[in-house]
Amino acid sequence: MELFWTCFFFLVGLLLIVKGGDVFVDASTWMAEASGIPKFIIGATIVSVATTLPEIIVSCFAAAEGAADMAIGNAIGSVSANTGLIMGLSVIFAPIAVKRSQISVKGALMILSVGVLTLLCLNGALTIWEALIVLLLFVAFIAENLYSASKDKQVEQRPQVTRPELIRNLVAFVLGAAALAIGSRLLVNNGTTLATLLGIPERVIAITLVAIGTSLPELVTAITSLVKKQGAMSVGNIIGANIIDITVILPMCAILSGGTLGVSANCVRLDMPLCLAEAVLAVVPTVVFKKFSRIQGVLMVALYLAYLVFSIMA
Repeated sequence: MELFWTCFFFLVGLLLIVKGGDVFVDASTWMAEASGIPKFIIGATIVSVATTLPEIIVSCFAAAEGAADMAIGNAIGSVSANTGLIMGLSVIFAPIAVKRSQISVKGALMILSVGVLTLLCLNGALTIWEALIVLLLFVAFIAENLYSASKDKQVEQRPQVTRPELIRNLVAFVLGAAALAIGSRLLVNNGTTLATLLGIPERVIAITLVAIGTSLPELVTAITSLVKKQGAMSVGNIIGANIIDITVILPMCAILSGGTLGVSANCVRLDMPLCLAEAVLAVVPTVVFKKFSRIQGVLMVALYLAYLVFSIMA
């Protein structure tokens, strides 16, 4: 009976994520068009914060309970999954051209965030003061988005905004975000229960099942964005989600864990370098050529899959 209910709630979580992602992207797209703010900016801020709620919830609970490997593994693993798997697959199926001004600063912030975090964790711990340094990068990210929004207004005609339509889209936005968060929580909780019964180590669970599970909102958002031909929002969402994962979740975890968050040697030697490599592979070629290519996507996915196999077999 326990197995039945575990599988049932696992499927409920999956359904909430799929439907929530569809509703969420529709509302977000309307908000971008109605406000005149570029879809890339909407994707990198509002959408990103909402789709990282599962990672925030899982990591904060894990840190508060003393499960440091789960907390930091989920955050780092989610960034790797977002970049290597979700962005990689998106690029393979739908290569897109991007403005260098849109990707360069945010991409540089993503690489810098992972690089700084890796350096700070070389001693096997992240203190609260080091966490505040990382948090400053989040402040820089928000400031850059506000600046971009003020300088890069859309020139196309805005849709007519009526009160009923505004209320409907705001409600849809909130309900979609809630469905993403609740669905991911159900999916991860019940999926982790199934994996634990098999005797899988906590770190492996964190970087695979939990990380990929909490990244499903980004995956569904990316898929629905591409289907609706909103590729810019998909890219902005993933980059924004990655920066938030690194610069917000881990500082919060350091605070909740009592001021110092322990980082395992495997995380420093393997997880963080892989995360940094994926970030560089996603950003540098795109800035140089001003587009995402299928070859680039294949390399990103291949590197991520090799990392998963090595982590599970090690």
